[in-house]
Order: sequence, then C-alpha cells, then structure tokens
Amino acid sequence: MTAALSASGWLFLVVAFGAIVPIVPTGAAVSATAAYAFHLHAYAVVPVVLAGAAGAYVGDLVMYALCRFGGEQLARRLRWLRDETRLAGVRDRLRSRQVPVLLVSRLIPGGRVPVLLAAAFAGLPWRTFVVANLPACLLWSAVYATIGLLGGSLFPEPWQGVAAAVVIILLVNQSITWFSKRRATGAPARGRS
Repeated sequence: MTAALSASGWLFLVVAFGAIVPIVPTGAAVSATAAYAFHLHAYAVVPVVLAGAAGAYVGDLVMYALCRFGGEQLARRLRWLRDETRLAGVRDRLRSRQVPVLLVSRLIPGGRVPVLLAAAFAGLPWRTFVVANLPACLLWSAVYATIGLLGGSLFPEPWQGVAAAVVIILLVNQSITWFSKRRATGAPARGRS
C-alpha cells in the first residue's frame, strides 16, 4: 500500500504541473497510475482518484489565477488565446451553465484552457469557480482512473496494464479530437445551406 501512496503523491505533482503546463498528458498519468495501483491492491485506486483530482484542482486554481490576473495579454503571450470566436461562445455558455461547462471542459481534450480563459475574462467569481471546479476535477479523475482500471484488469502484469491504459487514452483523445474537428468543419457548411 505504501507503493500506491507514493505513486499517488507523484501523480498529484504530475497532474498539478500538467494542469499549469498543458502539454503534460495528465489523463494518461492518472490512467497509468490506476492500472499500476490495481495490481497492487484493488482499494489502492481510491488514493489515485483523490490524488488526480487534487492535482487537477490545485493546477486549475493556479491557471485560473494566471488567467484572472494576467489577463488577455498573458494569454496571448503564452499562446493560450488562439480562437476568439470560440472563446466568445464558451463565455456565453459559461454564463448560463457554469458547472456543466466546467465538467465537460475537463473531459474533452483541449477543452479546459479555453473554458478557464473564458471564465477568467468573463469575471466568473472566485467562489463560483472554486465550488464548480471541484466536481469537474473529481469526475475527470474518476473517468481516467476507470480507463486505467480497464487496462489493468485486462492484463496480468502491471506494465501491460499501464501500457494498455496509455494506448486507450491516446485512442480516445485522438478520436474525440478528430470528431470535434470534423464537426467544426462541417458546421459552417451546414449553416450556409
């Protein structure tokens, strides 16, 4: 069990860092750690879910603070702000449904940063963000840990489960990205007819 707790501690750090530096594959880290923990003890997955959620939550708070205090100038300098039309749409959805938008943004690859930017630029109060982001981080961590459990339970060796979890995450992320791009390119064409 100490190995699982140690892995969870490292996971917290990786996910918190990855939430601030969005190039780190945090979902794959949660899935791989869950697959590894599953082979140690079935209950060892619970600290993985909690560590992943806590890391995501802390990282999101830092990102939100950067977005709130750094503003659009910082977002442009770090190349976070790419599509202002999309950002305006996200901002409108956030005003009407804060919690669902935050939940979904954590689950869609590349969806978190635009939502954090839109929330910060729209002036979403800290208290609202702090409360609304908690279930989003818990759900995100539980979903990716479940994928890791699937990979871990299919194979007898921990390294096989970890590899399977990472491959599953990559396939799911690529599929969602492909579908989103396809849908985005098809939307303008349908709108004109």
